[in-house]
Amino acid sequence: MTDATITAGAAPRAASTDGRRMFAFLCMVFGMFMAILDIQIVSASLSEIQAGLAASSDEISWVQTSYLIAEVVMIPLSGFLSRALSTRWLFAASAVGFTLMSFMCATATSINEMIAYRALQGFLGGGMIPTVFAAAYTIFPRSKLPIVTPLIGLVATLAPTIGPTIGGYLTDLFSWHWLFLVNIVPGILVVIATVTLVDFDEPDLALLQRFDWWGLLFMAGFLGSLEFVLEEGPTNDWFEDNAIFLFAIVGGLSSIAFFARVLLARDPVVDLKAFANRNFSVGSAFSFVVGIGLYGLTYLYPLYLARVRGYSALQIGETMFVSGLAMFFMAPVAGRMVAKVDPRMMIAIGFAVFAIGTWQMTGITKDFDFWELLVPQILRGVGIMMAMIPINNISLGTLPPSQMKNASGLFNLMRNLGGAVGLALINTVLNDRWDLHLARLHESVQWASATAVERLDTMTQAMGSLGSDAEAAALKKLAGQVRLQAEVMAFSDVFLVLTVLFVVLFFCTPLMSRPKAMGGGGGH
Repeated sequence: MTDATITAGAAPRAASTDGRRMFAFLCMVFGMFMAILDIQIVSASLSEIQAGLAASSDEISWVQTSYLIAEVVMIPLSGFLSRALSTRWLFAASAVGFTLMSFMCATATSINEMIAYRALQGFLGGGMIPTVFAAAYTIFPRSKLPIVTPLIGLVATLAPTIGPTIGGYLTDLFSWHWLFLVNIVPGILVVIATVTLVDFDEPDLALLQRFDWWGLLFMAGFLGSLEFVLEEGPTNDWFEDNAIFLFAIVGGLSSIAFFARVLLARDPVVDLKAFANRNFSVGSAFSFVVGIGLYGLTYLYPLYLARVRGYSALQIGETMFVSGLAMFFMAPVAGRMVAKVDPRMMIAIGFAVFAIGTWQMTGITKDFDFWELLVPQILRGVGIMMAMIPINNISLGTLPPSQMKNASGLFNLMRNLGGAVGLALINTVLNDRWDLHLARLHESVQWASATAVERLDTMTQAMGSLGSDAEAAALKKLAGQVRLQAEVMAFSDVFLVLTVLFVVLFFCTPLMSRPKAMGGGGGH
């Protein structure tokens, strides 16, 4: 047999292997998409779920909070489990559990059942997210990264952005149960594809015999308490609330014990060695702040549209879809640019574009509608994609494959924690500035103000048909207008804070060094 014959036979086999590997990876990416999507898919439909389960306003927020707390514990744990069980079996088990818990959420008949099922759904789904990131940078050669990395960057940013849109449509067209039922068939297909096609690595079951259970307990106490404090703090006066104060103490003590275990245990539940890499450390910090912008604006825009504009869940989803489209079309462009342009320049441009978008929103009024939000949302989508893809590449792409699984968990954890901190920051600033602007406007709108008295007289005359109740109705309407204006001014302040944050990031970009070689790449 000639060398030419051997070469001709090897080429189709290599192409077949590459095609199978890419298809298997795409199935994993879709599983990750479902897990990230489910963070936000319920956000526009909480009132419908509340009515369906006869829950109180305090209880219904836990439909989202329980998912986030459980997911944030699993994400860093996935690195250890992936090494012990292999990518195939960890991902398959996570997908099975996530799909099963999705079905259980749809069948929940009480708020307590829903919270328990959502926590399990978040915990099991959390194993899929960093596993995909690790696979992308270990199994593919450098020639494939311009295709693969924009894909995972797009999913990580697009899924939470369009979550409210998809959730709004499903609830409006069918019922809130379909927020969870929609996962069943895709989840089964992802499980089948993972079990039959994924063969990226082998399990090391011996690691399970040395599993650090105390480390897991301390990590759960640390991250779970932190997430709880950040979620509940803004609406419950922070440490004035006994439960928040207690969880803050538990989180603080657990964090000390956790980091002690990380340093002393033979096989710690989370390995922090990746932080010795400068690009990974800086990239993780950038990912943290990107999480603030990504999840913060996904929360802030719908909040404005619901409170100020009075939009329904479906209308909010249709308005928010603009950012998703911008991300979708920007992802391949950013993927091509990252191979040709200094990635640090891309990151700086991305931060600047994002800051311009939030700066435009500092002029927000109560009349801002779809068209006023159009350009800021496009800039948000373009900016996030321009920054996210090169951040992923610089942070994870230069690490050795042996560190990739743990590092991927830590990197994704930082983005999720950034989202939690961002929501806490936004809610705190929004509430405090709303109170401040309300107090200042009350000082201006008083009987000594000729403008206020004239406005009140005009409104009273317009309501003359109410007779003796006209003045009281006019006063109530004026008070409502003052409160609304104060709230809009508070929204403006939050956008200003986000602008300053991303301007600071723009100037921090040189802290990263330009990568010289990619650490991953399993196929050649």
